[in-house]
Amino acid sequence: MTSTTSQNPPRPKTPERHGFGRTVWEYTKSLGIALVLAIVIKTSIVEAYKIPSGSMEDTLLVGDFLLANKFVYGSRIPLLDIRLPALRDPKPGDVVIFKFPRDPSVNYIKRCIATGGQTVEVRNKRLYVDGDYVPLPPEGKYTSGEQIEPAGRSPRDNFGPYTVPENSFFMMGDNRDNSFDSRFWLAVPRDLIQGQAMVIHWSWSQDDDAPEWTWSNPASLAGALLYNSVHFIERVRWNRFGQIIR
Repeated sequence: MTSTTSQNPPRPKTPERHGFGRTVWEYTKSLGIALVLAIVIKTSIVEAYKIPSGSMEDTLLVGDFLLANKFVYGSRIPLLDIRLPALRDPKPGDVVIFKFPRDPSVNYIKRCIATGGQTVEVRNKRLYVDGDYVPLPPEGKYTSGEQIEPAGRSPRDNFGPYTVPENSFFMMGDNRDNSFDSRFWLAVPRDLIQGQAMVIHWSWSQDDDAPEWTWSNPASLAGALLYNSVHFIERVRWNRFGQIIR
């Protein structure tokens, strides 16, 4: 008769218990990594913008929120004044975000009309680049009918001829009669270019009856939230979600 020896099965290893400090450190490290990645993406690859004015109507509407490709024109490295190599420069037809030449703390969005070396002229509202007529973009418009601003009084309807300096870009809004653009303050230097508008990811229509709220009056926030909750469905422009900006 063969005898066997009985052995107790091995005990499962108890998971290592981390102290409270170690747990806090792990969460802090993960949050820090996520924050750094978010900053890198925002400043170097893709950034969100809101349209505050009607200068690009009807291509872009007040209350549109869009994403811009910052990589294509050369991203800036966060915290360093270094720009990465660009895939290309803005070209005529691109919708471009840039820093306003007269106040670089403000972002503008316009359509690139001409690049360095090209000559721009507006004659009785009609746009010409290097002598060739350039029609309005598909969603562009005039709002002042046949009213023509005389040359010398305003550059809106009669401008130039003006040759764009090298390494600069001439920008105009698609709403030609209501756009403060390069006709008034000339070309945008390359260093102020930020990114190319890509797609609309959210759109919120204006409502003059909507209550405003301010930090100085916290109670006003409740009224604004209530109003917008009630009118949410009608204020969202559902048909603009995901529209490619051209």
